[in-house]
Amino acid sequence: MFTDSIKYYDLIYSAMGKDYQQESRRLHQLIRQYKRSKGKRLLDVACGTGSHLKYLQKYYQVEGLDLSSKFLRLARQKLPGITLHQGNMTDFELRKTFDIVSCLFSSIGYVRTFTRLVQTVKNLKRHLNPGGLLIIEPWLFPENFEAGKPYAAIVDQPDLKIARLNTSKRRRNLSIIEFHYLITTSEGVKYFTEKHTLGLFRHEQYLEAFHASKLQTVFESAGLKERGLFIAVNSV
Repeated sequence: MFTDSIKYYDLIYSAMGKDYQQESRRLHQLIRQYKRSKGKRLLDVACGTGSHLKYLQKYYQVEGLDLSSKFLRLARQKLPGITLHQGNMTDFELRKTFDIVSCLFSSIGYVRTFTRLVQTVKNLKRHLNPGGLLIIEPWLFPENFEAGKPYAAIVDQPDLKIARLNTSKRRRNLSIIEFHYLITTSEGVKYFTEKHTLGLFRHEQYLEAFHASKLQTVFESAGLKERGLFIAVNSV
């Protein structure tokens, strides 16, 4: 997963055109459309550096959770006064509930197996108020994953140059992505790699996982960008 690249994470995705402010506005519109509970407590699971929370705090009482202490350190700089938790999405326990629980930017793929997907959805639901929303942005569906296709992201600043290149392969129901980073500053050039393994779940498997938790679910194909959103109402 993300290790040495964390300090460059926001720069890379900004260079790739990711717009957290626009995505947060869109998410707010969908929440207003589907949410049935009256509260405004929101938990963003796998919050990363907190870029969605930075904008969502305009509308909600937000908290975040992430497995990585390094990500949370950056998020705390961005979100002073906001409660952030460290934990694994499959089994964390906060002993409180929320009106919205989100898991965005395809982070759900890191659970890898269908069994853990079902476990994770159940755990997220446990943190939902009646009438609240569980919102999950899926990783690529198997039919949309193009193994072997090359990608590149470039950061070009006066004092910092980053090239992130990646290749991918598929092993059964897993997508394996190897990122290669080349980073140049006035101190010199460094190179490192990271390997990310994400589960490839079919659309029907996501629905089955929600159904196992007795969640009424719709799929918004437009989503925040191109991957869509599963939106489930906690009616029990």
